[in-house]
Amino acid sequence: MSKNIHSTTIIEDGADIHPSVKIGPYSIIKKNVSIGENTIIGSHVVIDGVTTIGKNNHIFSHNSIGQAPQDKKYNKEETKLRIGDSNTIREFCTINTGTVQDNGITQIGSNNWIMAYVHIAHDCVIANNIIMANNSSLAGHVEIGDYAILGGFTLVHQFCKIGSHIMSAVGTKVFKDIPDFLMVHGEKASPSGLNIEGLKRRNFSSDDLNELRKAYKIIYRENNTVDEAIKILDQSNNKNIMKLTKFIKSSQRGIVR
Repeated sequence: MSKNIHSTTIIEDGADIHPSVKIGPYSIIKKNVSIGENTIIGSHVVIDGVTTIGKNNHIFSHNSIGQAPQDKKYNKEETKLRIGDSNTIREFCTINTGTVQDNGITQIGSNNWIMAYVHIAHDCVIANNIIMANNSSLAGHVEIGDYAILGGFTLVHQFCKIGSHIMSAVGTKVFKDIPDFLMVHGEKASPSGLNIEGLKRRNFSSDDLNELRKAYKIIYRENNTVDEAIKILDQSNNKNIMKLTKFIKSSQRGIVR
């Protein structure tokens, strides 16, 4: 066994572990797991399922990664979990594989910061540069865009889609889709403006911010229906407004209002 892997670690035959990977005491790595170079696995971590983990990840102690989905329809199918590169996953997180009722895979991108006690359910698709604060939880089939920030104890209902560059307040409950660039809050998530500070940090220009402010007013402040707002916004050639309207048009659950 590699000097990087503690003697109490159990690694089943068939697991593909890069020689540079470090694994702490009492962790269990099952046979269908692949772990890329320079990833660090803490103590008491269980990694199961057909799970692929990229390079330079840091998975802290007491995590359950790639276990069977919490779905009564699951019948021991060989579904998957894919985790990209340079993610931080703190203590006591649970991340499940997909189900055959969807695409059979749960996907997490790269450069994400996943804090303690987060739950990511089956068939979720998480993009890149996302922050999920402590105890935020995703039900099945949720999708989240780049640079989203979920405040602590944010709960997201199944099949919801969350746009890029959004931010949710502590304790937000999400039952509908959240369009790109918004801040939301509340027992039933409602909009509370644009995530201006986050957008500035991502180097959005003053012109882009002004266009988004106008769009926000059209959607949320001028008593337009969603269809009326889209009709107005469709006249814009600004790439961010086009992204926003595309998200709204594609929403199946309806957007937060």
